[in-house]
Parts: sequence; structure tokens; C-alpha cells
Amino acid sequence: MSLPEALSYRPRSVPWPRRVEARMAVGLARVLGSRSPKRIRRVLQLIRAGAPPATFAQAKAARDSVVAVSLACAAREGCLVRSLATVLLCRLHGGWATWCVGTRRLPPFAAHAWVEADGAMVGEDYPHDYFRALFRVP
Repeated sequence: MSLPEALSYRPRSVPWPRRVEARMAVGLARVLGSRSPKRIRRVLQLIRAGAPPATFAQAKAARDSVVAVSLACAAREGCLVRSLATVLLCRLHGGWATWCVGTRRLPPFAAHAWVEADGAMVGEDYPHDYFRALFRVP
């Protein structure tokens, strides 16, 4: 059984320079997302060096840009690429949002990747304790 899902794809809602940056971040995230979790974590730890924490507003703006330019990132199943592209875009603008990978706390099992800023999940429609983080790159 399939469920209907409406995706928001509005690339023109993002200014041109930000759109280019977001598309580059999505491309890099797709390449990085094909690597092992250990490699992803190592690369992100190198990239984040020296960056101050991103605010919730900065992380939300980055996530919104990524979702606006990529249908794959807008889909529910696009969490890995979406979260990687979001932290990469935040880093491009000088900050770093916490990248998290985890699972649902209750059955059925489901893995998920998300971004946190100021201690809260950014752009997720779940309660704050819905997922349990297996690891973070703060």
C-alpha cells in the first residue's frame, strides 16, 4: 500500500546565490552519504573544526534552502542527504549545526538522520524524544 505524499519543490523561492550554494551542498551530501558512517563522521569532524555553533534560525534557513532546491531532500526518505546538506550549508555560512543519526525509541525500527541547533531538532515534525541518537557530530 502506498501513501500519498505532497512534496514542496520551490527552487525559485530561494535567492539565486543561495540556490547555487544549496545545490552544491546537496551534491556534496549525496557523495558523502554514500560513504560508511565512520567515514562520514570523520569528514564532518574535520569540516566543523573552528566553527561556532549555528543558531536555530541559521540551521532552519539552511534546511529550508536544501528542501526547496531538492525533491530528494524534501521526501521523508531523504533524511540522510537532507541533514548532511544542511550542516554543509551551515558550515559554508560560518556556523555548525549538530548532525545526529539515530533510531526511533519505540518499535517498529526506523533509522533517521537529523540536525539540531540550540538543543532542538530543526524542521522535524516529531517530539523531541521520538528518536534516540546513536551518535552526534556537535
